[in-house]
Amino acid sequence: MFRHLLMLLCWVGIVGTAQAQDLQPVLQAHADEIAKPSRSSVSVALDDLVASGAPQVSAFLERWQDKGVWQRDADGVFFFGTETGDTLALRDIDSDAESTAPANGFSQLKPNGGVRRLIGTALVQFQLTDPDLARRQSAVDSIARRPEADQLAPLRASIEAETDAALKARKIQLTNFLSASFGDTAADRIAAITSMASDTSIEARAVMNQILSTRTATPSETPSGNVARVLTPGEDISPDAAYAQLVAADLAPARVPPAAIRDALAANVVNGRVGGIPTARLNTDAARATAYAALAAAGTVPPLVTARDQQDAIAGMTFYEVYDEPDSAITDAARAALDSIETRVAAAQTVDLTLDALSLASIYFLAAIGLAITFGVMGVINMAHGEFIMMGAYTGYVVQLFVPDYTLSIIIALPLAFAVTFAAGVVMERLVIRHLYHRPLETLLATFGISIALQQLAKNIFGTQARPLTSPAWLDGAWVISDVIQISYIRIAIFVLALLFLGLILFVLKRTRLGLEVRAVTQNPGMAASMGINPDRINMMTFGLGSGIAGIAGVAIGLYAKVTSEMGADYIVQSFMTVVVGGVGNVWGTLAGASLIGFLQKGIEWFNPSNTLAAQTYMVLFIILFIQFRPKGIVAQKGRAAAD
Repeated sequence: MFRHLLMLLCWVGIVGTAQAQDLQPVLQAHADEIAKPSRSSVSVALDDLVASGAPQVSAFLERWQDKGVWQRDADGVFFFGTETGDTLALRDIDSDAESTAPANGFSQLKPNGGVRRLIGTALVQFQLTDPDLARRQSAVDSIARRPEADQLAPLRASIEAETDAALKARKIQLTNFLSASFGDTAADRIAAITSMASDTSIEARAVMNQILSTRTATPSETPSGNVARVLTPGEDISPDAAYAQLVAADLAPARVPPAAIRDALAANVVNGRVGGIPTARLNTDAARATAYAALAAAGTVPPLVTARDQQDAIAGMTFYEVYDEPDSAITDAARAALDSIETRVAAAQTVDLTLDALSLASIYFLAAIGLAITFGVMGVINMAHGEFIMMGAYTGYVVQLFVPDYTLSIIIALPLAFAVTFAAGVVMERLVIRHLYHRPLETLLATFGISIALQQLAKNIFGTQARPLTSPAWLDGAWVISDVIQISYIRIAIFVLALLFLGLILFVLKRTRLGLEVRAVTQNPGMAASMGINPDRINMMTFGLGSGIAGIAGVAIGLYAKVTSEMGADYIVQSFMTVVVGGVGNVWGTLAGASLIGFLQKGIEWFNPSNTLAAQTYMVLFIILFIQFRPKGIVAQKGRAAAD
């Protein structure tokens, strides 16, 4: 018991001494290294500062790194200082006492970039356990940017006391990275490498690639060292490059270039001959080579390396690359871990591509579902469908001008966009479409003209610049599953909205009187009329419903796409393709068509990511071929409607 009490008193005394210790004596002991530091001399001063245990060390290192330390010329004492004109506001490093003095009696410490990096490395040891979470986070980020061997021990020691769960996990991850590269023993490094086999982050892959970095070894008959791969001349390395390696290693004579051959022949012309050959006959490569060989045989010039000599020299040597890491057990573990990581990354990329395709398919579905009603059910080719999408987006923009709460404005904009475009669709059907039923060419031309008129009207009202349709704050950012898999919250919201619309349309068509009447008129207008259904009214309501849905789609699309007078043109072609490919007059067909086109476009973009226009071109060609083999679409209609 007495012994434990004595140890406790000694520990308290040590802590109290560290807390009370002044930093200025340590600084004076290394005044020259601190005042005029260099990378080679400052390390000793930094080690002594850290070893002093003085609580002022962290603040001093920060100010020194930021050029906030001044030295008094008279006695060499260091202060924290801020220059204001010709005056310095000084603060004592140990006592925090404040004072002012003329700036001309002090010298500012200005460490260069290399020294500041060394200071930052030393400072990280203090910041890793700082009570301020932001400072601890900053220290961890600093380690991640410039990992070094001497950061491993303080980073590992700070893990147990870390209270923030996310930062603790990040510290553990960085500890594995540093251990893989700078571990004390091969076993420690291999254990760290093995633990990273499931880490798909870019940093983990960078660590593995650094461990597996290679260099070209000197050619030899038998490879030595930690061989990464053997290079086969003609396959992995060109014969010329292989021979160049032999020349660089003094294992073969250098080839004589054609210019040197010509110069050597010109310098050895004797009585109009070179090597016994008249100069008039030196007009071919073979003749010049023969003359040069004669000079070489006489010892006048270096011997000529022939293609046969080059082949023989290459055949007798092994060309290979070796790992920079000499321990084969470490590189084997790194290769196995990297293979595992790349397999996981490939699977994650597949999931990410699938999510992107689903997101794009939901956008196409929203854009096309209204057209599926007007075109698929009514048989009306409405080229102004994209402009109804545009009208919906502008409705959302106008609502946000008056309702600054973005969440509330979107809630108001969705039904209002439906009402506006529903009314516009009814007016269009009453004034134009009703007179052109069963006349597809005239309908196409008329609606195309209406689309141009609506675009110009939007330009006159809103101008040609894109207008913002701002999403609520809770839709900002993305759902990040891993470094590879992520999807924005706006796209998730559009996907959910697409599912809601799918359920709503199915409910309207299958469970309501309006849906029953629409299906009846679609299948047999004459029989429906004889049953008391007014086909003219149903056509008007159907066209208005399709137009209203396009308006709601416009609000959703406008949350992430540009809102301009021409935005509808970006979706009209895909909308028609979606309806035709999926199957005319079928909601499930529209869903299938949107899924096919969305996945197809994303798949083509994955093979050719730098050219989206080419991807869309290939997609259109595929769809043309698809329609040739399945003209009724994926989900073909059945019964009398299909015969029509």
